[in-house]
Amino acid sequence: MDFTDDVSDLKTLGLDPDDLPDGLVVADETGRVICFNAAAARITASTPAEALGRPVDEALPLEDLKGRRWWTLTDPYGGLAIRSAQPERHLLLPGNREVLVAARYVRQHPAGPLHRLVITLRSTEARLRNERSHAELIATVAHELRSPLTSVKGFTATLLAKWERFTDDQKRLMLETVHADANRVTRLIAELLDISRIDSGRLEVRRQRVDIAAAVRRHVEAQTTAGEDPGRFVTLVSPELPDLWADPDKIDQVLGNLLENAVRHGAGTVTIEVTPSPGQGATAGADGMEGTEVTVSDEGPGIPEESMSRVFTRFWRGSKRGGTGLGLYIVKGIVEAHGGTISVSRAPGGGARFRFTLPVGAPAHLA
Repeated sequence: MDFTDDVSDLKTLGLDPDDLPDGLVVADETGRVICFNAAAARITASTPAEALGRPVDEALPLEDLKGRRWWTLTDPYGGLAIRSAQPERHLLLPGNREVLVAARYVRQHPAGPLHRLVITLRSTEARLRNERSHAELIATVAHELRSPLTSVKGFTATLLAKWERFTDDQKRLMLETVHADANRVTRLIAELLDISRIDSGRLEVRRQRVDIAAAVRRHVEAQTTAGEDPGRFVTLVSPELPDLWADPDKIDQVLGNLLENAVRHGAGTVTIEVTPSPGQGATAGADGMEGTEVTVSDEGPGIPEESMSRVFTRFWRGSKRGGTGLGLYIVKGIVEAHGGTISVSRAPGGGARFRFTLPVGAPAHLA
């Protein structure tokens, strides 16, 4: 049976049903299949030749999760004439293979007989991957929260029960530990909020003029104040940088994460380079510069070649030295929210080299 006329709207747009990422099955007014695209064939393990011309309930022998025949329950051709669709739901194909199915009822007249039944099929693999990712995130968060909260609870309970038995120095030490663990919890919660905003596309960028060179120097100073040898850091800043309009707090987050990773997981000298990024496109500034490029490299063992593609994914850890594995995922989200790019490669000294480029941007009221 030729179904070219029934999908002519797709053809007019230069699309073929086989180009669609989801399975598409269309049945005519008699309930026989007139369209069965390549994705539907892949999902159902059938062929278009086997499906075309057959009754739709035979071409798609669907059951609900209780083993009941879906077509008997929904009765698209003999059921309510005012029904226009079936929402997406989990159904089963033969062999208990799960599939996500939605249906649209096309009528030539309101409450008239069914003219076309349009069914979309989607594999559950993507949803299952998403569910596994969420489960892994929950497990990671629970694990990371348990240690500091246990510490906070233990020290506060001890202080409340035996306050008079401790010296001032002992009290201070325990309170400093509680304070540090509370900071860990706060940081983890901030990471979770960032991930939620990145995944939902709601990460807000509040642009201000940012002195990127001063920001780099501030983060290096924070590392040396925390006990790192000042001689371990080399900062190279170009004397002429374009004006950078970005979210200062989020740029601090990016710099802090990359520098902390270089110190914690790398070795030897940590080099931070800040240079203009030349551009010829519409995003280039008045001085011909498209943006600012920042490179952070170390002389440690580097990142294995096979891991390069996973560095910016959730839960990737460069070593076993703690961390949630969420930092670089957030860094990438922040850079891309600014319209920039970030990459990782092997540094000349053998370590890891992270490079991100931020476009010139514009003040928030002009963006």
